[in-house]
Amino acid sequence: MGYALLRTSALALSFVAGIGLAAAQQQPPPADPQQQSNAVFVNGALAVPGAPANTDTVPAKFSAKNAADDKLIIIAYTFKTLTDEQRRAIYQALKDQPSSAFNADVGTELPPAIELRPVPDEVAARVPQTRDYRYVVANGRLLLVGTSRIVVGVFGDANAPVSEGR
Repeated sequence: MGYALLRTSALALSFVAGIGLAAAQQQPPPADPQQQSNAVFVNGALAVPGAPANTDTVPAKFSAKNAADDKLIIIAYTFKTLTDEQRRAIYQALKDQPSSAFNADVGTELPPAIELRPVPDEVAARVPQTRDYRYVVANGRLLLVGTSRIVVGVFGDANAPVSEGR
């Protein structure tokens, strides 16, 4: 008799567990359309009135700008935020210096043979982010260089396409 009771209890327990698993696998009911239109985030971007359109908090898979920013070396991010006016001021102030015949982009380490000049105080006063950097003019572009001889900013004529560390 004890064996029959044990067998019946095990069968009842299996039945209850099976129903619980089946209920857990059911699809949730469809969301209310009213709730969907009130979503606070859409594709990782804040979707409320007055929210900024494209910020640094939007995941790179939804923002081409943020995907490009993710590829920048950290120190180059300082010059990514410069305004067009600041970029022009830097380029115009330093473009007429002696030029070297080589090509480099953001993230390139310059060889020791290339002479670097400190950014003049007048430029640093106008664009404070350039203080303590050095520069060289190469192929019509102005390269800002950090202390490790790595190019952190590239500025060119406003009419010519140029890598700006963006």
